[in-house]
Amino acid sequence: MEELIELNIGPQHPATHGVMRLKIYLDGERVKKAETIIGFLHRGSEKIMENLPYQKAMVWTDRMDYTAPILQNWAYVLAVEKLLKIEVPERAEYIRVILGELQRIAAHLIWLGTHLLDLGLMTIFMYAFELREKILDFFEEISGQRMNPSFFRIGGVAADTPHGWLNKVKNFLPEALNKIIEMDEIIQKSLIFERRTKGIGVIPPEMAVEYNVTGPVLRGSGIKYDVRKNFPYSVYNKIDFGIPIFYDGDVYSRYRVRIEEMKWSIKIIEQAIEMIPEGDVLINDYKFVPPPKTKIYDSIEEMIHHFLLVTEGFPVPEGEVYASVESAKGEFGVYIVSDGSNKPYRVHIRSPSFANLQILEKILPGHLISDLVAIVGSLDPVFGEVDR
Repeated sequence: MEELIELNIGPQHPATHGVMRLKIYLDGERVKKAETIIGFLHRGSEKIMENLPYQKAMVWTDRMDYTAPILQNWAYVLAVEKLLKIEVPERAEYIRVILGELQRIAAHLIWLGTHLLDLGLMTIFMYAFELREKILDFFEEISGQRMNPSFFRIGGVAADTPHGWLNKVKNFLPEALNKIIEMDEIIQKSLIFERRTKGIGVIPPEMAVEYNVTGPVLRGSGIKYDVRKNFPYSVYNKIDFGIPIFYDGDVYSRYRVRIEEMKWSIKIIEQAIEMIPEGDVLINDYKFVPPPKTKIYDSIEEMIHHFLLVTEGFPVPEGEVYASVESAKGEFGVYIVSDGSNKPYRVHIRSPSFANLQILEKILPGHLISDLVAIVGSLDPVFGEVDR
């Protein structure tokens, strides 16, 4: 080991995609050993959530994978709804699916733009972010926020879609599909991209399972696992969609999975818009959701409900529950233990980026230092979610 060069990359370095320190040992330009050091962004999110009423704790999920906050909201509300045995109105479920898939595309576009920027294809960054901005416009219109919308509620969603919003989304989908296909064609013609991704950072399927990786990283190794299919939630069991998998386990396969996933997300949204029924978007039990303002003004009982909900929240029956969703990075899960009070006794997050990152030390050795950027980027880690 004394003959090797020790090199620290990070914790503040563009190649690490966040605050991570990579300690690598080099023999010339070849990596012989790598150590992943995390924890620089730790904020105690789980403990903070345990000290907040259930409805107020949700905003912390926005700040974990900040590239896909809606999908984090979803896992949390699913867990609480399981404890409360709440059935969400069907229209709200379809709105959740539409927003969730738009979020998946937006998150993959961030990955695509920045990953290709790392590899020297700067043009794609502009294409990807232009498309992502249009998706954020939809989030802003429905929730008032482009980032961290916290739009989901325990029992549904915060509001119905604005007038004409669904048609705007529907009209946007062909443009999005064409743009994704165009980007893919440009990238596929790049010899640089091919040489920097094919056969690089190979994760054999057995290793992927051993390390509990999920999402595009797992499916790029040929394992067909997706929470939406394996443990269907919301209305995904009513929608026809496929799970793209590729078998080489390299950086290129992980790229292909994400491109195909965006295409499938568009088909899911198209179906959801066609199938969405009329109706409520929030349960009408005012012990768990705020009454409409018109009722608050006219009824002292509803005003008391609103006051208690905002100031104290609501008690949740004793028990423990785990709920997960297929986030953009993989399986994002929330485990909650309730002691019957208005705050969770214990919250634990199953973070896909944390699990996916553990495999880095295994796959980096043997590669050139120039491959490191491509391999780290292909895992798409977000450190708000890794450290929590």
